[in-house]
Amino acid sequence: MKRGWITWDESELPRAAFEKRLNALARHLAERDLPAVAIYTDVWRSNRVRYFSNFMPYWNRALLVVPRAGGGAGQPVLLCALSPRVYPWIRAVTVLEDIRSSPNLAKAIEQLAAERGWKGIGVLDLPRLPSDIQFSGGLEITDVSFPHIADEWELAMYRKAAQMARQGLSEELPQAIGRRDHELTARLEKRFRRAGAEDLVILLTNGRAVPAPPRGEILDKDFSVSLALEYRGHWVKIARSASARDPFPFRIHVENLSGPYPYEPATRLESPAIMSLRFESQAAGLRLFHGDTYYSSDQGLELL
Repeated sequence: MKRGWITWDESELPRAAFEKRLNALARHLAERDLPAVAIYTDVWRSNRVRYFSNFMPYWNRALLVVPRAGGGAGQPVLLCALSPRVYPWIRAVTVLEDIRSSPNLAKAIEQLAAERGWKGIGVLDLPRLPSDIQFSGGLEITDVSFPHIADEWELAMYRKAAQMARQGLSEELPQAIGRRDHELTARLEKRFRRAGAEDLVILLTNGRAVPAPPRGEILDKDFSVSLALEYRGHWVKIARSASARDPFPFRIHVENLSGPYPYEPATRLESPAIMSLRFESQAAGLRLFHGDTYYSSDQGLELL
């Protein structure tokens, strides 16, 4: 199931967090002398729009347009290809009020720009905009790069997701030895979905290959699990081995969890960023996996 129930607990992630983020973006637009910026989102590439509005689509795609000016005309606008029947739900779980049905996203931006008197507009990470979103040429389009720096609220959400994943794995792994991988996967799905996880990717291995989807194998005493978990749009990756062996890691796989996509391969630690590190070890001819999610900053790595 891709993305279960999406909700918003304002005691957990207050409206003030989004106001602060939008104000920082507005100041950046003022420095660039741009009237607004458009940010693309879809079911997979959802980190950026989620950060500024709490909008996470179940399907289809959208553009969040954030104007520079304050007041009513400066409120973000969501241009989306979703049916208007879901707009009440969107308003209930986001800071958005102005939502416009827009099957043609490029045309919708041009219409909004004409309505507001904008001669040009910025697009966040323009080179990654899907190639089928083509502008007519009457509107000047500028590539905008805005550094994504995790604030106190975002770090708290990542910590909660990581702690949820760690606790669940620590309790479920010992009792899974000797059972089929499908059973452990089902137990983890039930546990984490009930705890509020919107999405899960669960991969397992008995040590003869890299973690992969369950295929009916009996889990032995050296099996490993790699778990990707999404909580309120915040993805973490945790890997654990049930093995009692203590081998020395010889290979490290690094991913950035706070880029436009929920996790992207990285060749090095980036900063500031939410990073996943997965360590592979070998013992008695078996491949064992262990990993966690960290906040990478100028102060180094902090376990979330």
